[in-house]
Amino acid sequence: MSKPLKFIVLIPARYASTRFPAKPLALLGGKPVIQRVYEQVAKVVSSVAVATDDERIANAVESFGGRAIMTSPDHQSGTDRCWEAYQKVGEEFDVVINVQGDEPFIAESQLRAIMECFEDENTDIATLVKPFSEADGIEALENPNSPKVVLDKQSRAIYFSRSVIPYLRGVEREDWLKTHTFYKHIGMYAFRSEVLREITSLPQSPLELSEKLEQLRWLENGYKIGVGISDVETVGIDTPEDLERAEEFLKAQSL
Repeated sequence: MSKPLKFIVLIPARYASTRFPAKPLALLGGKPVIQRVYEQVAKVVSSVAVATDDERIANAVESFGGRAIMTSPDHQSGTDRCWEAYQKVGEEFDVVINVQGDEPFIAESQLRAIMECFEDENTDIATLVKPFSEADGIEALENPNSPKVVLDKQSRAIYFSRSVIPYLRGVEREDWLKTHTFYKHIGMYAFRSEVLREITSLPQSPLELSEKLEQLRWLENGYKIGVGISDVETVGIDTPEDLERAEEFLKAQSL
């Protein structure tokens, strides 16, 4: 019987943000956003650390009893920041889960779904999707800021796109959501630790440059991306307006 996999959650968090500077430190229900993310993931995974480039975030994390790892301010992606932080952890793990620092409502079921992808030993990387519903409407489906994913029969990703995939030939657009299950990508990833090391040294690929989606680099290089399916709708925070929505969401949850 194989031994259980060891997981660590790394939460990349930058202070500088074009749309919302100091976002990780913004208060949500009286707690910094980064604290809410940390506490959510710690319910499922015991090893957790915030990977940051700013002492203010590190101090905030340590003040609520969390672990912070300082990383370079020059990283181009959260994936690169996670790799540097992982090298500084001082312990070996089988899988590194990258949870965005602006997802304070990440659900336990979502974390477990992404972890379960690694029960297949052929899974190199894992991510999450949520089915679009008819109630979402065609505008949500066609929104290029909401990437879509096509899966194979083993629930692995075949392709990610900002376009609607697949195209339903011979079906009226307004009937697409009635006749096919489309999947919305949720930007949460997990990597086998050796795969995380490998992908951070890969050059950008043609498909990635075309769609501006980092995960296409991994597919182009032959990595197998397992996909967990979640029905949970969370509220990510990209702007101050999102924070206001998150406050309402939090109040509704506690009613």
